[in-house]
Amino acid sequence: MIAAPPVPAAAVDEARSRQISHIMPATLALLLGTLVIGIAGFSHVDLVHNAAHDTRHSNGFPCH
Repeated sequence: MIAAPPVPAAAVDEARSRQISHIMPATLALLLGTLVIGIAGFSHVDLVHNAAHDTRHSNGFPCH
């Protein structure tokens, strides 16, 4: 049986950095979305709450 050649350290580092470069934007987008929905959904300012409510309906997302 033939053994596979060892993987260079640079290839491993590149794979890790590529994986991190996908995780960071996704995490930041999730955080931003949660903040926007949380702030708009629980806002006591009617203009902000109604704008978020109308946006949900215009995108076809039922909220009640």
